[in-house]
Amino acid sequence: MTQESATTNDPFASIRPYQDDEVADVIVRLANNAELLDALTQFKLPRLARIAPRLARTIASFGIRREMRGVNCVYDFQMRIASYMDRMIRTTTETFEVEGLDRLKHDQAYLFIGNHRDIALDPAFVNYALYQAGRSTVRIAIGDNLLQKPYVSDLMRLNKSFIVPRSAKGKRAMLAAYQLLSSYIRHSIGEDNHSIWMAQREGRAKDGIDRADPAIIKMLTMAGRQADKQAKLGDVIGELQMVPVSISYEYDPCDLQKARELYAMHTEGAYQKIEFEDIRSIVAGITGAKGRIKLTFGTPLSGDFDSPESVAQEIDKQVLNGYHLFPSHQLALEASGLAPDLVDLSEVTEMDRQRFRARLAEVPTHLRDWWLAQYANPVLNRAGRL
Repeated sequence: MTQESATTNDPFASIRPYQDDEVADVIVRLANNAELLDALTQFKLPRLARIAPRLARTIASFGIRREMRGVNCVYDFQMRIASYMDRMIRTTTETFEVEGLDRLKHDQAYLFIGNHRDIALDPAFVNYALYQAGRSTVRIAIGDNLLQKPYVSDLMRLNKSFIVPRSAKGKRAMLAAYQLLSSYIRHSIGEDNHSIWMAQREGRAKDGIDRADPAIIKMLTMAGRQADKQAKLGDVIGELQMVPVSISYEYDPCDLQKARELYAMHTEGAYQKIEFEDIRSIVAGITGAKGRIKLTFGTPLSGDFDSPESVAQEIDKQVLNGYHLFPSHQLALEASGLAPDLVDLSEVTEMDRQRFRARLAEVPTHLRDWWLAQYANPVLNRAGRL
């Protein structure tokens, strides 16, 4: 079959997650990918990688094949991830609480649209909540800026990720890419009955201010409005079964790195990422201490929306109402001195205060305002002070 005929039979082949019949070939490809093997050896076998790089790669390749033994489909791969999630939650979090999922139908596909704080963990926690409840996991929207290495793309697409275009050149190419993306999301919800997770705006909210981007809503509704040019916006939104999701971390393992980026943007007007910085952020998020975590599912959007902006406002309302404010948020607001009248210390213990002081003490003086803002801004945002 030619590439052209394959694309005709499967119009979403270039962006969709891998399917079960593709898994075996992808695993073989990963086990022989020199860049992945080098990355693993530098992380797991740094000394051997320097002394005998070829031997180190051979060991890493064997490790991948051993780890993937018995993985014959996407479900098998995700069950391996579930075991790692169990361990990660046990070792890096104090509690993981889920609310609102029981109000959603068990057999209905939803478009979960959530606030975004961690590159990998936000959708991973949504998936873990669904898995624990005996529900199907989601397909995950991920920007192509994170997929610059073929092995990263393979790993993500094995885990049911699909590609959001951010690097297409020119307006025409970008429009075509977004039309394809919109069609795929509509197809997943309406035809495959398969849920999706995507962030409410491009990139993480590094400053702690969660706001949905109306441009995302425009993209999501492109396919529905193209299928029925007379359709009302509210009907197209209802067809997508869009559910806002809030995730709140008591502590963000990447908070110091985010503070550095915010400071650079403020003082120099730009921030230049180093190579593999996003990958390092993913690793830091997974391995770092997070304290308590709260995940809240909202209710499907419905109503006579008159604009993408009005849809974004409803998403914001549900995300902010569902966002849990931990002691870290209250203590950061207190330390910032920005809004003393909003500070609520009723649930703050002396242990909470000691932990907060210890983390703040590790933050360089010139970054403290930016570090505090990440935790204080959710309180200010909910109160309409931003």
